[in-house]
This record gives sequence, C-alpha cells and structure tokens, in this order.
Amino acid sequence: MMDSVEQVVHALHPLDAPPAPPAWNHDYLVELIGDAPRTEAAVLLAIRATPQPRVVFTLRRADLPLHGGQVSFPGGRADGDDAGAVATALRESREEIALDPSVAEPLGYLDRFETVSGFNVTPVVARIPPDAVLAPQPDEVARLFEVPLAFLLDAGNLRWVDYHSPWGTRKVYEYADVEPRIWGATASMLVNLLRRMGRIE
Repeated sequence: MMDSVEQVVHALHPLDAPPAPPAWNHDYLVELIGDAPRTEAAVLLAIRATPQPRVVFTLRRADLPLHGGQVSFPGGRADGDDAGAVATALRESREEIALDPSVAEPLGYLDRFETVSGFNVTPVVARIPPDAVLAPQPDEVARLFEVPLAFLLDAGNLRWVDYHSPWGTRKVYEYADVEPRIWGATASMLVNLLRRMGRIE
C-alpha cells in the first residue's frame, strides 16, 4: 500500500513535463481581472519526510505590499536566470526560509494557478529531509509553521467561506481549525492536489 507521499507523487505532473498554460483557474481570473499577461512565479510545497509527513508554510509579514499577513508557500516571481519553475521555487525558498536547495528532492508539479495580483504560479512539490534546517527571512517572513500532510489531504477539513474583495463577495477555500489561517490561493493549490488525487470534485 502506498504511503501518503507516494500517493501525492502519483498525482503530480512529472518533472520532465511541467504544466503548460493556461492555469486551471484561468477562466475565472479573466472574469475578475481581465486577460492581461501574468508574471511567471513558482512556489515550493515542501514535504518534510518525517514518519508523519508535514508541509512547510510561511506567514508573510503584515506590512508587505502584496499578500501581507497571509499564509503562503515559499516562492516568488521568476528571474531571467532561472532555468524553470524548480529553479525559481528553490531559489526563492533559499531566500525566504534558508532551505539548502541541495537537500530538496523535487517530485513534480501541480497545475498552474493564477492569482488576483497578476501572477501565474507553478507549484513545485519537493521532499525535504526530517532534519532540514529552516529559518524565516525576517524582511519577508514573520514565521514558519508546519501542518501534517494527512490533515491537508483530508477534504473534510476544507470549507467554503465568504471573502469580501474589490470584485465583490466571492467564495474561497479555507482549512478549518488551523491557525494561522490557510485560505485563498494557498488552500486552492492544495485543493488542486486533492482533485488530482481524486479526493474532491
């Protein structure tokens, strides 16, 4: 029987076949913000390979101009020197959480995801060792925290909530009973994983 990380790997786009545009939520974002070109970005969904695997999250500083005070995966916009989404995700993770890229084992990709802030994000899933040392970059990250993978893969822990945005009230996903709050884009990327695993419609 496959463990939870193996089940995740089977649901990913393989490393040699990164997902192509459009993002899975492209049509919805066009309705909100139009069809202007998006900025390429990548995030790292890092799974710590403990007996009960855990996923690493960052809580962004509240005073940041974009997504301040929100929970996210480490990551950011692509640089011209980056050789693809894996390079972007690992470079940004080194900058934000001091992850040594040599200890990260990329496993594959989730589908691209567009954000209301104008990014086209490629989520990269990677395994990191149980003893990987992480530290928040204080200019961007207020703190780090980890959540059991099993909890995140249980669709029963998700709920819809109302989000009052400049585009009106809309429904967004949120994980129940987690502090800090995991919601919005970050929760939606995990929902994409659950869909690819056949655990949610």
